[in-house]
Formats: sequence, C-alpha cells, structure tokens
Amino acid sequence: MPSLSDVRQLVALYGILPLGSQAVHEKAPFIKSLLLAGPRGTGKRSLVHAICTETGANLFDLTASNISSKYPGKSGLTMLMHLVLKVARNLQPSVILINDAERTWLKKVPKTDKTDPKRLKKEIPKMLKGLKPEDRILFVGTSRCPFECEMKGLTGAFQKIVLIPRPDYASRHLLWNSLIIKQNGIITQHLDVSSLTKISDGYTQKHIVTACQQVLSERRVSQLAKRPLTAAEFVPSLARIDPIYKEEEEAFKSWYAKTPLGKKRAKAAEGNDEDDGKGKKGKKKGKKSGKKGKKKK
Repeated sequence: MPSLSDVRQLVALYGILPLGSQAVHEKAPFIKSLLLAGPRGTGKRSLVHAICTETGANLFDLTASNISSKYPGKSGLTMLMHLVLKVARNLQPSVILINDAERTWLKKVPKTDKTDPKRLKKEIPKMLKGLKPEDRILFVGTSRCPFECEMKGLTGAFQKIVLIPRPDYASRHLLWNSLIIKQNGIITQHLDVSSLTKISDGYTQKHIVTACQQVLSERRVSQLAKRPLTAAEFVPSLARIDPIYKEEEEAFKSWYAKTPLGKKRAKAAEGNDEDDGKGKKGKKKGKKSGKKGKKKK
C-alpha cells in the first residue's frame, strides 16, 4: 500500500497539475479518469474537494443518490449527460464526481436500494470516449468496496487507480498534534501523544477527527487551564468507533493485484528484480575468474 505522502503526490500528478495548468495539460499524458479507493473514513471525498479547490475547478456530482428521480427515462438521461459535458467544457477546468463508484457495476443491486445505481453504466464509457485531449475535464470516482463489483467494468472506466491506506504511526502522530491544536486544545507534558498514536492504530483520519471533536467541547476547552488534557480522555470516543482491520486492507491489496494496473506493476517489479539478479551474478563470476587467474600464476 502507498503511504499518505505517495497518495498526495499521485493526486497532484494525475489531478491537480493537469487541471490547474494548461501548459502541463498539453504536455502531460492525457488522463481522463481517476479512481480513489480505500476504507471508509480515509478522506476520499476530501481529496476530490482538494483537487477542485487547488485548481478552481467546477464540481459536477453524478452520484446515484444525487441524480435519483431527476431526468427520468432514456431521453432524460441522455439530456443530463449532454448538459453536464457541455457546461463542463464551457466552465473548464471541471471535475465530474461519482461517489461509491462500485455500485454502478454491482452484479446484483439490493432491493432496498431505490437510487438505481446502474443507471450510468452505459453512459460513462460514452462520456469518456467523447472527451478530447484539449478538454481539461477529469472524471473522478470514489470507492470503499471495489471488490464487490464487476472488475472489468470498474477498471475499464478508470485509467488510474490510487489506493488510500490507513494512516501509519508517523501520520497519526502528526494528525493528533495538528487536530488537537485546531480544536483549541493545548498539548502539555500531561498529554502522551505517542501512547495515543499507538492505541489509535487501525483508526482512520475521520475517526481521529471525530474523537477530537467529541472530547474538545467548548466546556472542556474552557477547563484546560485548570485541568490539562490527557490521553485517557480520548479512549472512550475511540472505543465507540469500529476500526479498520488488517483483513480489510489486505482485501484492497489483493483486489488491486488482480487489476490490469496491478498486474503491470507486478511485472515491472519482477523485471527489475531479474535485472538486479543478473547484474549480481555477473559480478560474482567476474570475481571468481579473477581469483582463478591469480592461482595459476
């Protein structure tokens, strides 16, 4: 899994730079679509909003729940896609978003789901084909269960896939420090941030934000001068939240390994290993032949 700094670089490379700069867009490879996949609470939607904020892009939300009961029928859907593309071109840079993208390619839609998530299944490939290299339009999808849908449909619609992991120790330590201060908290010697970071292993960015908001209420902030903040105060808030277990993260890894991008990456890694192995063998042979030559003398 990539680190959070890797995720930041990839989002900047695939989303922010091509959309924000016309010069970069013209010279860089044309990327039409990007999928942000990761467990719940890892900040996928926040990254989409960050792309829009940094580039000044307009956001068009085509999530199933957002367009449900709007523009009904085939003609209505055709009109919707036509209007979205037309306005996105006129107001570019633009980002077209679909949250819970895996629902569009579900094998079986639950009977309780009345949003008709498979409505855009045929329209998305048509829309992507209609995008031209001069269009500064990016189609972004978010997914927290990509392994529950058809692999071919999902990977066919998105050119690039970015996996967003749970935060590691260093990221959690930074999050606790910055979020406590943001919520008007004061970090003193009574607050053991290292212990707090260790016990929050498995919790995502959203979980840490929620814990800070619950603990650092207005009343508690007003009492900080007399009663300093301690790590134990955050434990009850974290205990009420279900963490992300390693099994779920492993499911994302195994799913990504089966995707075309994952297979290409694995082949590239194997090729590099083979090249390194051949180089080392060559060096060893050279050393042996040199030793033999000395013995003959």
